Amino acid sequence: MSAAGEEISKWRITDLYALLEGLPSEERDLADRLFEVISTTGRLVVPQGMRDWVEDTFGSVGSVQEQKIVRVTDRITLEGTLFNELRASRPFDVGEDTPDLLRREIEDAREEDPFCAPEEKTPEDVFGRVRGSYSVSASNVAKYDGFHGLVVFDDHDPLCFTPKKVDDYVSVALEWMGRAFEEDPEAKYPFFMWNCLWRAGGSVIHGHAQITVTRGAHYPKVERLRRAALWYKSKYGSDYFSDLVRVHEALGLGLSPPLESPPAVRGFVSLTPRKEKEVVLFGPDLGESLRRFVANVLECYTRDLDVSSFNAAFYMPPLAPTGEDWSSFPVTMHLVDRGDPASRTSDIGAMELYAAPVVSSDPFQVARLLRGCGEV
Repeated sequence: MSAAGEEISKWRITDLYALLEGLPSEERDLADRLFEVISTTGRLVVPQGMRDWVEDTFGSVGSVQEQKIVRVTDRITLEGTLFNELRASRPFDVGEDTPDLLRREIEDAREEDPFCAPEEKTPEDVFGRVRGSYSVSASNVAKYDGFHGLVVFDDHDPLCFTPKKVDDYVSVALEWMGRAFEEDPEAKYPFFMWNCLWRAGGSVIHGHAQITVTRGAHYPKVERLRRAALWYKSKYGSDYFSDLVRVHEALGLGLSPPLESPPAVRGFVSLTPRKEKEVVLFGPDLGESLRRFVANVLECYTRDLDVSSFNAAFYMPPLAPTGEDWSSFPVTMHLVDRGDPASRTSDIGAMELYAAPVVSSDPFQVARLLRGCGEV
């Protein structure tokens, strides 16, 4: 690692102002174009009766009495996140085995699990099933949309995946989308998501992902991103996604894609995460390079960051030409940690629903832990 790299490795999100000031002028201008950074200090008075608890929990009374808070907003999409120095400076619990309680819950769920026998105990779509080497499709009983299916993994354990298996799940999803489009040529807009365990919204423990294709227009959040990127290009004559990657890489938040990947395959730990430890990956399509990148990051995510419950979502251009301009829109994968499955506290409240996410994980620490994951 270079001297600059060693310096970057020590930064935290609360140092973002100083780090931006230290960027080369071109990257600094880009960062200012893309992001607004606002810093403030929250102050309080700790009564004598709380001092021992505060010191045991947070290390010192002083760190609680004055808390540095940083808000980062993407000026183009208006997505933003609040970071609290007190929360972001806490160390991650990483490298430990998955708790025994989670393992028992996963095993206990086998007994009455319909996904363990998907051919007999799940419905199929009107165009039949797609069968892969490690998974099979099913139709979702309670549908989000007209075409809403499942990729049911052969493995009951949702965390028992490998790069080869992830590649198979994606292949099955893509073939399912193609068959749905053949069934209804107006169903052009695909979406692929993976909700792992109940903290992430998975109602069945057995490993599975979900697939939809919709008609008329893409889902609102995908369409909003497309419009924001087009506005950016018309105003600045530059590609929003490429500039976003460039700024994150300049800040030391970039992730290394698999060796010999095309230049368009890139990834980073987000400065405006929707929830904890958000990773964003881009590619021209869901081809071999991006699939391998996704699989490698997922493997590192669950192994090195001790994540057991997560959401992964793939934003994808339409399956056929439409009236909108999708020419510069890449396949985009978002990945977030949803926290400890044993926790009874929700990680989403009114702030996340109606204002801005409040995040405790530091993007710079996440990037350090994931450095080199693309080459695994």
